[in-house]
Amino acid sequence: MSAPEFALLFVTVAVGSLLQVAIGFGLGLLAAPVIATLDPSLTPVVVLLLATGVTGAVMALEGGHADIRGAGWALVGRVPGVLGGAALVALLPARQLALLVAAVVLAGVAVSLRGFVPRAGRRSVLLAGLVSGVMGTATSIGGPPMAMVWQRLSGPKLRSTMSGFFLVGSAMSLVALAATGAVHSDSLRYTALLAPAAAIGVLLARPLSSRLDMRRTRSAAMVLAVASATVLVIQQFV
Repeated sequence: MSAPEFALLFVTVAVGSLLQVAIGFGLGLLAAPVIATLDPSLTPVVVLLLATGVTGAVMALEGGHADIRGAGWALVGRVPGVLGGAALVALLPARQLALLVAAVVLAGVAVSLRGFVPRAGRRSVLLAGLVSGVMGTATSIGGPPMAMVWQRLSGPKLRSTMSGFFLVGSAMSLVALAATGAVHSDSLRYTALLAPAAAIGVLLARPLSSRLDMRRTRSAAMVLAVASATVLVIQQFV
């Protein structure tokens, strides 16, 4: 990876981490297509490792607001999803995995823009956890299903509940991926190199979150995600 490519990835991770803290998701949505464009072998492990650190920081800051019961049911649903996602990573070639990342980004944006608001009952939370497990383990983008089902929650409760779910869920996904051999030395090295970017995002999020217009911030994140996914798709056919 060249220096300009790494600089782009560093900035993307910082912005994605800021969004993850401010609105509950965003790191995978932004960083996964960029990583898959630059080096598909780093997908999805690097984002999952970074997300574990970012969500751990949010839980340390706002964990008292989490809906433990709701997150628990979502994690029950995530277990079979993790197994399905790990199987996809083990079976799909790099090109098809990159296209899957792009498809998940575009589908997540489409669902978010439709404004569908399901009732956050046990069945819908379980289903969202299942879908998030497949998507998150295979592509590191598991935020949209949970953001959709929990969108009625208030700011601190949304952030802490999402973070608690992703902290445990990402660890589950990483264990499954390690069992398939997807965690390798390059992914660990790039995680260490990008950890300062994630830390910068977390540190900037708290002073900036009160000044951010959440609606415009989400819209900007969606535009950036679509642009990254589009570039990723084009790259696979050039």
